Amino acid sequence: MKKKMVKIISSLVVLTLIVLVGAGNYFYNVAIHRSDESIQLYGGTEDEAQAVSANPEEQEKLKELMEWTENQSFETVEIQSDDDLTLQAVFLKNKNSNGKAVILAHGYKGNNEQMPGITKYYYELGFDILKPDARGHGKSEGSYVGYGWPDRKDYQRWTELLINEKRADSIFLHGFSMGAATVLMTSGEELPPEVKGIIADSGYTSVHEELAHQLNYLYKLPAFPIMEVTSVVTKLRAGYTFTEASAIQQVKNNGLPLFIIHGDQDKLVPTEMASRIYDAATSEKEIWIVPGAGHTEGYTIAEREYKERLKNFIDKVIEE
Repeated sequence: MKKKMVKIISSLVVLTLIVLVGAGNYFYNVAIHRSDESIQLYGGTEDEAQAVSANPEEQEKLKELMEWTENQSFETVEIQSDDDLTLQAVFLKNKNSNGKAVILAHGYKGNNEQMPGITKYYYELGFDILKPDARGHGKSEGSYVGYGWPDRKDYQRWTELLINEKRADSIFLHGFSMGAATVLMTSGEELPPEVKGIIADSGYTSVHEELAHQLNYLYKLPAFPIMEVTSVVTKLRAGYTFTEASAIQQVKNNGLPLFIIHGDQDKLVPTEMASRIYDAATSEKEIWIVPGAGHTEGYTIAEREYKERLKNFIDKVIEE
């Protein structure tokens, strides 16, 4: 009888392990493995910063913005990552270049063709603009999504390119959603003195917390133990774990001025994450919770105020 019980229990343990490993690989393929297919996210999509209303005035503004974008001479540039991936970006040299440059970081499933509005605004401020395709996105190599963690090392190299090849002397990092998490994670690394400030719009605290949030709402499943198993699979297949990929930990090591932006109606990346990142940050910092804005909608909902606050932040940082 005892042997039979041991056999049954052993079989159940093996079966459970098989199910968990299968679930871990399934969720890895859904959320981490590179794919051009769009997936449904709870709370919206990663490209809502491009949303405009259907009224004629907004449509005309969008048309003018697209025409401006098409008339610019974007240069394709490349770097090699620490793990020997060829990563690609587009670079726009300002005709009135003043030595300032910004790296704009797109969101999950995005690419460097996004963020046209903020691109134009930075150009109007005299900035040169670098827009990378994150690893596993667009024209950059990579078989997986890094959610900002391996990407932080890539951004160290992008800053070196701006300094060494484009002669930038004042660099800002500005990201949206996954891109916001990327610049927050980058902020905790050693960066050259030319990097002056960080702007994070709708960033998440950690990969573990954000994916657990999505798992709960999309699949009605608890984080444990699926997130832990998927994290192990991710470590084996992509080289990082969900818990180490933490923006909230990285900002504790950041010494640069930080500007956090988040919509108070954000369901994709809960607004409370912005407050927790702000509280954890130890550098000079400010936060703006945009009334009525969903995920990455701050620029769309409150464009004039967004521009004013962004310019004030930049001017203050450069004057110090």
